[in-house]
Amino acid sequence: MLIIDDVGYIPFDPDAAALLFALISSRYERASMIVSSNKTFSAWTEIFGDAVAVAALVDRLVHHAEALVLRGNSYRLKDESKDVLGTDPS
Repeated sequence: MLIIDDVGYIPFDPDAAALLFALISSRYERASMIVSSNKTFSAWTEIFGDAVAVAALVDRLVHHAEALVLRGNSYRLKDESKDVLGTDPS
């Protein structure tokens, strides 16, 4: 099992994007993966900089996948004050 957390937290340079693509391609239909991101797949082109590579990467990730989309406020920020976030955390 490979777990990749927070894809898109920082942009990937072309070499890093190629390595991630190679890693995911090598595991495609062979081993389990969990990938988390707070970005939608449509925003991944901005992260990786190559729409064709992103399409191929996403294709491999979602084929045979169970995609979970979680919505709501951040659990990490649940105790932050209204002044810090500018919103009511309740």
